Amino acid sequence: MQHAPPCSGATGAKRWKASPMRPVLPLVRYFTNPLPVSRVTAASNATNDTAPISEQHEPSDLGLGRLVAQAARGRFLQRDGTPTSRKYGLGAQRAEHFYLNALNARWPQFVAWLVGLMLLLNGCFALAYVAMGPGALHGTEIMGVDDPFLRALSYSVSIFTTIGTGTMNAVGATAHWLVIFESIIGPLTLLAAGGVLIARLTRPRMRLQFSESVVVAPYKEGRGLMFRMVNVQPGDLSDVRARVTLVWFEAINGVRERKFHELALERDSVELFTLHWTVVHPITATSPLHGMTPKTLADAEAEILVFVSAHESTFSTRVTTRSSYLHEDVRWDAKFASIFTSAPDGVMAIDVERLSRTERLDDGVTSAPAPLESLSVS
Repeated sequence: MQHAPPCSGATGAKRWKASPMRPVLPLVRYFTNPLPVSRVTAASNATNDTAPISEQHEPSDLGLGRLVAQAARGRFLQRDGTPTSRKYGLGAQRAEHFYLNALNARWPQFVAWLVGLMLLLNGCFALAYVAMGPGALHGTEIMGVDDPFLRALSYSVSIFTTIGTGTMNAVGATAHWLVIFESIIGPLTLLAAGGVLIARLTRPRMRLQFSESVVVAPYKEGRGLMFRMVNVQPGDLSDVRARVTLVWFEAINGVRERKFHELALERDSVELFTLHWTVVHPITATSPLHGMTPKTLADAEAEILVFVSAHESTFSTRVTTRSSYLHEDVRWDAKFASIFTSAPDGVMAIDVERLSRTERLDDGVTSAPAPLESLSVS
């Protein structure tokens, strides 16, 4: 028996009447019991015998796209995690870049720029008052200052910050118009500066310090690619997860192409990140780096991208950071020196100044492939 989807009215019944040219039953079955995603995918490719379905996935290109990844030159990330890519066609976006730089700047740098900007604006208004002549401002004689610019600057700061001018007042229509303009610009500037300050204070973030170099050090029976990082902020981080991606050029059928490989780590997460973390990629026979030497790594123009995410307890949210190492940042025949130190009360302690300190090993210990890397994989 043929069944039709529910329709209203006789017109709908005639419209959905079963006919040899309108298979209604498959439509009903589709809407009442949709096929699994895998079956739908298989059906959509059934007509293409030359493109079989494969469960294998290409290495991730980090969302850049294959064509962009092949055409790009140079590194993808700076050491501080800043992308090297650019976007044209959006204008200069100076205000947006200024805001982002204000959020990401160090506190001493932020305070210095903020004070400098305030002095610059008030200095411009002070020069305007001085240009109007000595009669533009009255009541400045009791200040005990002979410099007319300093008098005008003191008056400008009083107007700019709305703290009151005391006995000082402007004289003349032009001076009063300037006072009106400054009394509008001043509070708006202070409001914007206060907003940026609040955004900096309430913005969840983490500051990780990475070792200056990556080392290829002995690891178990072979070699391992290692770098260290430490949380330099007093806030606690938990559920810290790391991903390391290798980007380099490979010869594919005689064509030099850039490939992305996510490196398997000894451990990709730590629950307690109160001290430091040495991230290790074991170089085995299944590693993309098996059999590598300093020359092969340099010829491939390798770049090691590091992505770290963690749960920040102060704001109870996840935060991320990233960094990058070039092939020239890799140290061979070396290992990290001990970072641990003794504490007076016997608790575990580290010296962050030793984060990048290494110890030299004999030549050829890690710059030559280990026998473990040449074992066949069954």
